[in-house]
Amino acid sequence: MTDDLLGPEGAIARHIEGFQPRPQQQAMARAIAGQQQGVLVIEAGTGVGKTFAYLAPVLASGVKAILSTGSKTLQDQLFFKDLPLIRKALGAPLKTALLKGRANYLCLHRLNLTRLDGRLSDRRAVSDLRRIEDWAGVTRTGDVAEMTHVPRESALWPAVTSTVENCQGVECADYQDCFVVQARRQAMEADVVVVNHHLFFADMVLKEDGFGELLPEARIVVLDEAHQIPDIVSTFFSETLSSRQLQEWARDTRLESRVSAADMPQIGERLDQLDKVVLELRLAMDAPGQRGPWQPLHEQAGVMAQTALLQQHLEVLAEYLEQALARSQGLEPCLERLQQLRQVLQHLQQPQADRVQWYETFTRGFVLTSTPLDVAGPLQRCMETLPCRWVLTSATLAVGDSFRHFITRLGLGEAATLRLDSPFDYWRNALLYLPQALPEPQHPDFVSALVQAAVPVIEACGGRTFMLFTSYRALHEAATLLEGVLDFPLLVQGESPPRDMIEKFRTLGNAVLLGTASFWEGVDVRGDALSCVIIDKLPFAAPNDPVLEARLDSLRHQGQNPFLEHQLPQAVISLKQGVGRLIRDQQDRGVLVLCDTRLLTRSYGNRFLDSLPRMPRTRKLAVVQRFFASPEPIAPDPPAPDVPQDQSSPLSPDHDETAGS
Repeated sequence: MTDDLLGPEGAIARHIEGFQPRPQQQAMARAIAGQQQGVLVIEAGTGVGKTFAYLAPVLASGVKAILSTGSKTLQDQLFFKDLPLIRKALGAPLKTALLKGRANYLCLHRLNLTRLDGRLSDRRAVSDLRRIEDWAGVTRTGDVAEMTHVPRESALWPAVTSTVENCQGVECADYQDCFVVQARRQAMEADVVVVNHHLFFADMVLKEDGFGELLPEARIVVLDEAHQIPDIVSTFFSETLSSRQLQEWARDTRLESRVSAADMPQIGERLDQLDKVVLELRLAMDAPGQRGPWQPLHEQAGVMAQTALLQQHLEVLAEYLEQALARSQGLEPCLERLQQLRQVLQHLQQPQADRVQWYETFTRGFVLTSTPLDVAGPLQRCMETLPCRWVLTSATLAVGDSFRHFITRLGLGEAATLRLDSPFDYWRNALLYLPQALPEPQHPDFVSALVQAAVPVIEACGGRTFMLFTSYRALHEAATLLEGVLDFPLLVQGESPPRDMIEKFRTLGNAVLLGTASFWEGVDVRGDALSCVIIDKLPFAAPNDPVLEARLDSLRHQGQNPFLEHQLPQAVISLKQGVGRLIRDQQDRGVLVLCDTRLLTRSYGNRFLDSLPRMPRTRKLAVVQRFFASPEPIAPDPPAPDVPQDQSSPLSPDHDETAGS
């Protein structure tokens, strides 16, 4: 059935011009169509066409489905482009719904509170409020993406949208007209619901806590870009107390108290004092930009005193709000939020064996977080609330041929797995260059040497290059060294929004883009505009990250090797994401430059190299220059797949695999 849909004469080929049938895509669709129960984990290499591969069998089955993507951008592409194409090709009369987090919808109650407050002094904010009020009278969805005349960074949006904490639910006077409620109803009635991971897992956590259910029950759940899930799940099972949470709660409570408890001015006075206490706690902490374990910092005299003062203020405010409820129920959601904040603060007073408590400081704020060391247990409890078929897919889930690391982190147990290589011809269209004479990444002259090695490659390529870094420090150092050296436009992360940078990169056609983590994945530049990807070093996670440190210690206590069990496989998956930026289409050609000598000098180097697509390797700049000078492939036919990768093999990283090299 799936081969009929995705084959050369299938329904999709007949309805989509230029559709190219791919055996890997058909294999993925067959696996999903044949899944009867449980969890199916699929790595689908770049070019497999995994979106169509899961849409075709899911829509053809006619069962109720939830499709979750890694970002709102991918969510919109799936809902507005891919889903309608497949639905039309199949002639499937299915109802679909796009569901976003509540912060993406106008809140009529909070809009009214902001209007009544009357204390907007900034002219831009007053103008934005008037525009939002006009739009509120005509919008059918309340989706803030419609309101393009008010920028998303406007300070007014948080005041007129809701969060889980400040939503009044069925007690709200505007409940029947609520845009979130309307979107939820449409999702409940739809056959296929498209969400993003943050919304999906936020709802799963809420259901586990017994507070509510945003997503409908489904027969199948597909989680695309599944490599993001371990970190996202870790975030949603964490407890957080931040200066921003406290300040937003104080602002909301201040607004509500003016309406519901105007005869209790002491609430407003105590809220003003709370703002000062929050600021003083921040000042008692480390300098901005610090991350570390919370307990050592909490035990410092100044921090401990300010934390106790914060706790005292929250207790007094709770007493005031309980008194105010006798006059009006409008402050009840504020009191519930306050109790949750007090609970998290109380939990942070005592270390917990199964969690890591840590802090992060910013210029004017802080975040205190309690993160579970292991998310497998709570995730499994959540998955049991949706007893359906689960499909988790991404281009980067396996290390070599093994899914063990991914499955273990999520506690997926007996999950079925399928790994599908990219259909792109990397052997003839790509080249891996490992420059010679580079120092190891920890050497103080590493970035300087990297730039010297990169410049002739970029010149041979004619610009058209991504330089991907594992740290902002290395990025900025490289940007300084490249300034005035290249005759190509230089685009540096931070100088403009990432989306604008990508669009400018495509338009210029000869630019050099320097980026960090946000450019390692989810960026799709096809054609000649991107023909070279340079990666500075292997993307091992920062060893001073408090969560990572705690998880590595936990593995040691269990008698495991934290480097082999966690750090190495995680770095392999991250590297595969960066490498995936290079070849995005059948016609793409390009050079991948890996500047970390540990690939050849450390025993684990082959773990990385064996996980990459099979492509010729060279250590000679002349081969790279010849690759860019010739439109034709310069590699010989690839060796047979069963050739062992020993020191005499054509696939040995110590030998060039290109003709005449």
